[in-house]
Amino acid sequence: MTTTVVVGNQTYKRRNPLAVWIGLPLITLGVYYFVWWYKVTNEARRFLNDQSINPALSVVAVSIGAVVVVPPFVSAYTTTGRIARMQERVGMLAGTRANPWLSVLLHFVFGAHVLYMQMELNRIWDGFAQSTVPALPPPLAPPASPPSVTPPAAPPSA
Repeated sequence: MTTTVVVGNQTYKRRNPLAVWIGLPLITLGVYYFVWWYKVTNEARRFLNDQSINPALSVVAVSIGAVVVVPPFVSAYTTTGRIARMQERVGMLAGTRANPWLSVLLHFVFGAHVLYMQMELNRIWDGFAQSTVPALPPPLAPPASPPSVTPPAAPPSA
């Protein structure tokens, strides 16, 4: 069962973690896993307002990249890191945020990284649904460049 959560002018889905982890992938013969991965990465891109996040490339990493073995683990690490950034943005304390390394380890336990990641995402959406998160803070601004310094003019020579 999914619940729609509206944050600002964007909508996000609070999904049932067990359905995402076992139910829907079983029913769809694994296809839902890739659909879910795309949707979660797209939600992170929209929530963080980070256009450098490419959901399609993440899906390629967990599908075709599995032939090389490493890309799915890198994608699990980076996607969980994005979830942690989303949690940081809503004000969750550092020790309570998603752990990318735990997600990578859970990859080896019946693919439980999906369960973990969805539960962490739901913590964000629950905060908005219960109004414990007052408003979404603006995205972090890029660091300002230092002002350019011009050397002082040389005194006129006599």
